[in-house]
Amino acid sequence: MSRRTQALRPDIALEPKEAAKARAFRRQGMAPGEIAQRFNVPVEEVEKALVQMRSPRPESTRGTLNVTLAAHRFVLAERQGEEPLWQTMDRLLDELIRLRQGASRQGAAKPAPAARKPRDAARADELLPGLLPEAPH
Repeated sequence: MSRRTQALRPDIALEPKEAAKARAFRRQGMAPGEIAQRFNVPVEEVEKALVQMRSPRPESTRGTLNVTLAAHRFVLAERQGEEPLWQTMDRLLDELIRLRQGASRQGAAKPAPAARKPRDAARADELLPGLLPEAPH
């Protein structure tokens, strides 16, 4: 823990080892009042120690996306104002999903598209230039 974080935390009437033990008791299901009686301190002091407990998060709200520099530039170019990158990505993915849903509805009556010709497959993607390696001319 950084010194700054430590300085911001309130002082508690438990030694660091006692606070760790109090958190262990809490994980075992012991009530704060019982823990306070065990250490002979006010419940408020035990609650201060318990507030500092780390609790597991069942699901992370964000992640890291490893993309090429060209894809990163594309996402930056698509930002609206100063919106965070995660918001831009959510918006772009939502747009892609909607476009695919629309295409699948329209394409239900049409036959499947023909396979790409080899010369088309070697050509760099025109929508995101720089994402695919340049093909020799």
